[in-house]
Amino acid sequence: MYPPIFLVCAAVPAVTAVLGVEPVRLWPFDSAPAQGDDFYALPYAVWQTVGGSPENYIDTTPDIDSHTLQVDVYDLNASSARGAAEALRNAIEPHAHIVSWRGESFERDTQLYRYSFDVDWWVPR
Repeated sequence: MYPPIFLVCAAVPAVTAVLGVEPVRLWPFDSAPAQGDDFYALPYAVWQTVGGSPENYIDTTPDIDSHTLQVDVYDLNASSARGAAEALRNAIEPHAHIVSWRGESFERDTQLYRYSFDVDWWVPR
């Protein structure tokens, strides 16, 4: 019922080269460690489901669900955030579609750069 974004990305050496291992710093929404916590390190990425729907049919139940995910990558500088986003993009594209580049920003509260994009992921039931 959920897209396998973590399993897919954690299996790609280019992703773990930038997001680490044990843990891989690809967190579900609102679960990334706060600055100062034991597992806090940069860069890191978070993802969340922002939409989706079942593939409904008139004569049978759905056999696949679509999920739209938003992925946000954070780091101390823009080029590192872009590099981590590129590694994630390359890991995701064989399995799902990148459908939107949401842009880049600098968050003054955290002093981190953010690179954001959306993914449409079809998950068979």
